[in-house]
Amino acid sequence: MQKTINILNKRAKFDYEILDKYNAGIVLTGTEIKSIRLGKASIAESFCEFHNNELFIINSHIEEYQYGTHYNHKSKSERKLLLNRKELKKLEKDSQNKGLTIVPLKLYTNEKGLAKLEIALAKGKKNYDKRESLKEQDSKRDIDRIKKSF
Repeated sequence: MQKTINILNKRAKFDYEILDKYNAGIVLTGTEIKSIRLGKASIAESFCEFHNNELFIINSHIEEYQYGTHYNHKSKSERKLLLNRKELKKLEKDSQNKGLTIVPLKLYTNEKGLAKLEIALAKGKKNYDKRESLKEQDSKRDIDRIKKSF
């Protein structure tokens, strides 16, 4: 049917330890979804916050639609996320704990063409944790090279 779009937040798994993952819908306007389907979006510096018991993604960048008129959207604005009431209450309770935050991992379109956002409850890593993950990546890369040569 349609080509699925995957826009990743590559820094999230490096900067945070992922505890729980959720899939959420996003409230978008017509020109926003058109830009996402063209792959003109970024969630690299974005995060999620609660306002009046509703979850919003903040600081996400969706480029203005090239063929849009004066009804075009703003490139950086707050966008409401859609989750079940139980999931929202659990996330709000968990995110109030010290050191936990909600970060977006992946923005994608499903088989119906709707935009979805994979978010995660995460805990920030310390610098020594980041160094350990870099060492693990290097050692895994070296092992894969050795295996490939045989």
